[in-house]
Amino acid sequence: MKKVVANADEAIQDIQDGAVLMLGGFGLCGIPENCITALVKKAVKGLTCISNNAGVDDFGLGLLLKTRQIRKMMSSYVGENAEFERQLLAGELEVDLIPQGTLATRIQMAGMGIPAFFTPAGYGTEVAEGKEVRVFNGKPHLMELALHADFAIVKAWKGDTMGNLVFRKTTRNFSSSMARAGQITIAEVEHLVQPGELDPDNIHVPGIYVHRIFQGGNYEKRIERRTVKI
Repeated sequence: MKKVVANADEAIQDIQDGAVLMLGGFGLCGIPENCITALVKKAVKGLTCISNNAGVDDFGLGLLLKTRQIRKMMSSYVGENAEFERQLLAGELEVDLIPQGTLATRIQMAGMGIPAFFTPAGYGTEVAEGKEVRVFNGKPHLMELALHADFAIVKAWKGDTMGNLVFRKTTRNFSSSMARAGQITIAEVEHLVQPGELDPDNIHVPGIYVHRIFQGGNYEKRIERRTVKI
């Protein structure tokens, strides 16, 4: 199976209006910059985006929010995006805020083929509304469903033409789980190498999970909020 595509435009060419997308990254660290730019250019609408965050106003998923391409956000942290706040308060954006550990586990369970699990996180809050509750060891737990997506889009440090991926440090975050949870997984990498060039012991996502891969470029790797000590 040929997995290598020329660029981000080719990688996302069959993403249509209304698609459910998982986008890797933590804050702005390790986000698939090239694919997000390609989605903006494609002008696909009505997206449901599953991501740790919502980017910032002029970068990351903030670019898709600015062009009103996102219908629903499923995230755990959204505090750095003023346009996100405006759309939420105006009732223009559907938002599902999920405890971060629950979000990570729902994605992980999808990749493992486990349909649901129980967690105490969120019990007694709005997060619990409409969910089944069971008591384990005297403590109430919520049933949470595995979280699937039509497309999982991740960015890795290195990958080979067979789709094996290696992430670097914090960029591994949600991405390694998301790569296993999408019906179609797209990976953009900083370095695309030949099979055998990656140490098998260092591969974080086996190529069996990856359907398309390409070498990206022009990465900005921004920092959400730069803090300096005087």
